[in-house]
Amino acid sequence: MKYISTRGQAPELEFEDVLLAGLASDGGLYVPKELPKYSMEEIRSWRDLPYDQLAYKVIQPFVGSAVAEADLEKMIQETYAGFSHKAVAPLTQIDHNEYVLELFQGPTLAFKDFALQLLGRLLDYVLQKRDEKAVIIGATSGDTGSAAIEGCRHCEQLDIFILHPHNRVSEVQRRQMTTVLGDNVYNLAVEGNFDDCQRMLKESFADQAFLQGRRLVAVNSINWARIMAQIVYYFYAALNLGGPDREIAFSVPTGNFGDIFAGYLAKKMGLPINQLVIATNQNDILHRFMSQNLYKKEPLAHTLSPSMDIVVSSNFERLLFDLFDRNGTEVADLMTKMHDQDVSIDPEKMASARTLFDSFAVNDQVTCDTIKAVFEETEYLLDPHTAIGVKAARETRRDQTIPMVTLGTAHPVKFADAIDKAGLESPSLPHHMADLFDREERYEVIANDLAAMQAYVAKNVFG
Repeated sequence: MKYISTRGQAPELEFEDVLLAGLASDGGLYVPKELPKYSMEEIRSWRDLPYDQLAYKVIQPFVGSAVAEADLEKMIQETYAGFSHKAVAPLTQIDHNEYVLELFQGPTLAFKDFALQLLGRLLDYVLQKRDEKAVIIGATSGDTGSAAIEGCRHCEQLDIFILHPHNRVSEVQRRQMTTVLGDNVYNLAVEGNFDDCQRMLKESFADQAFLQGRRLVAVNSINWARIMAQIVYYFYAALNLGGPDREIAFSVPTGNFGDIFAGYLAKKMGLPINQLVIATNQNDILHRFMSQNLYKKEPLAHTLSPSMDIVVSSNFERLLFDLFDRNGTEVADLMTKMHDQDVSIDPEKMASARTLFDSFAVNDQVTCDTIKAVFEETEYLLDPHTAIGVKAARETRRDQTIPMVTLGTAHPVKFADAIDKAGLESPSLPHHMADLFDREERYEVIANDLAAMQAYVAKNVFG
């Protein structure tokens, strides 16, 4: 399979090179030149497959010959064998025809595990094959960091540096990152917000001279392999609720647009998705764009759902690429304008997006109210991000006869502040994390300064 950049000026690449490249050389994001498409009959034949076998069916066409089929199958089996629930992504019903897809059964209790536990294995495989060593620099608003560290800490070919905004992630999220004391693991608390971390990451990809020739690899959702792995659970949920012989709707708590873009791709591949709901917190740039056709940056608000405290949604560019008929030049011009201007797009293109997408924004008070209401109705405890998804689903749902699935993106134990403010008791840490608050932490607080960050990385890679 060939991959092309959303900005049209980078060379076409095979999967192996896209995995290692992350960001395209023209600043764009890689997407498949053509998507695999499946008939209803073929999707129906997958209905009784366990999660790992379904994952192999969905993922293999994207990987192609880059990984031997037997090796890929083994990687996928090992990835999901490490999840705590045998179903891997179980569905819990919270109302008539309304479900939560539990994507927090992985080792770090967040949906990021689905992609990052596999990504670490893929990276180590390809780098060993090439006899290369690489550096990962990741930016996290909370969950990506711990999932990336867990997925990559055993990789012999990688050093991993994770940037998180200092004092702006939950304590559980921070400790999940900073208590991993591997020789190749480095945590940096940046005196800024997530967008500052993400900006430093993108600028480091644009100029990698500080790495003295060593390759820089992305684990953020700009890396195509992240999106690829997330497509699987849309198929899994639909197949467990009567698909493909009935339509299905999804509500997706999203900040960086990667997770919901995976759902969009699942639909394009043949899954009968009727509706995708973009669920955001007070940092609602995506909701305002979808509802008002106005892309306008606002100051970042710090909320009880910190993983969604993002102003610039990197993966949105991948959807725009399709809306602009895959015209890379037009997308590049648009992204330049979006950097420092308020932007609207052609109303026909917006109308096209709205045939599938709805959106809704939820503030902290309503988030807490939703957590409390669902618990009183069902004794099921939502984390704040999933609560936003549930509220958005209920406010925008088009058809009550179609199953509505909210993606349960994280375990509520990671967000004690939100649970407390909802007037409920926070759950206990799972067994494998029971001693988290007793573990030694190791991290460095650094200035919100690109040169300082790059100097720290270079010192520890080459010092």
